Amino acid sequence: MAIISASRRTDIPAFYADWFMNRIRAGYFYRVNPFNTHQVTGFSLAVDDVDAICFWTKNPKPLLQQLGELDDLGYRYYFQFTLNPYDAAFEPHVPPLPERIATFTELAGRIGPQRVVWRYDPIILSSATPLAYHLEQAESIATQLRGATQRLVFSFLDCYGKVAGRLQEQTGIVISDITVPHLRGELEQLAWGLKNIADANGMRILSCAEEVDLSVIGIEHGSCIDGELIRELCGGSHNFVKDKNQRGTCGCVESADMGIYNTCFFKCAYCYANMHETTIEANRQHHNPDSASLLYDYSGKIEIRTDSAKKTKSKKSVGCQPELF
Repeated sequence: MAIISASRRTDIPAFYADWFMNRIRAGYFYRVNPFNTHQVTGFSLAVDDVDAICFWTKNPKPLLQQLGELDDLGYRYYFQFTLNPYDAAFEPHVPPLPERIATFTELAGRIGPQRVVWRYDPIILSSATPLAYHLEQAESIATQLRGATQRLVFSFLDCYGKVAGRLQEQTGIVISDITVPHLRGELEQLAWGLKNIADANGMRILSCAEEVDLSVIGIEHGSCIDGELIRELCGGSHNFVKDKNQRGTCGCVESADMGIYNTCFFKCAYCYANMHETTIEANRQHHNPDSASLLYDYSGKIEIRTDSAKKTKSKKSVGCQPELF
């Protein structure tokens, strides 16, 4: 069996809900190597082959009407719902914050607060979004989400490479790396504030893929593809294996990611999954709801795996020919 991640690569609930349900009905999908589109692996989506589905999204509203079908078929799933207060400089195309909060509470009302995780992520310290801004905004959102979630997960913006450069170029806002040693005091002040906000609203707070140890504050390292949470929500005693394909600080267990990079139309300035505006727009034109991989059609035999993600290499089909629709 496998955990299905839907997805680190793109916002499937927001933009590809119909495609996702088509793959559920077909019973499989293709995962494409982002560095070589000729390398593709097939994964079963039969309900008996899926431990759980983890949805990552900033707006699950287009998928809400499909959840009844997933429930009837017996799928087990939960949501990582990213809910940030940023304006268009950072998140230019997300729905208004009140609308997203309403969607969050509606989703929690349908499937239960334990299955909707609030991600305040990434925390961007900048000239436009200082420490006080985050504490004020996080408290406001948490108050409105009280009773709608049991977990608050946060991480700090990774100020590296093209992402940091793009932010600076596109927004003109001065970004601060709060994880550097001389800002340790601000980091701890923010962490204490978030912990107090979470406690006041009945939420367990966890960090995501952070090296900094905040356990003295009462904040433990968390994970998104969380084996413990999946056992808690879905039952069973499966011993999931840490995902070696993620960063060393990431605590996620192994999963199979659906989707393709450069296909999310939110176009957030800090996003690592989108790199080129022209590619995103081209991919919008090439998407087909019937594609097994989101964008491509493949000729050649592709095995459909039903086991866990750790055997990917032995089952990968190499040399299949991708064709854009």
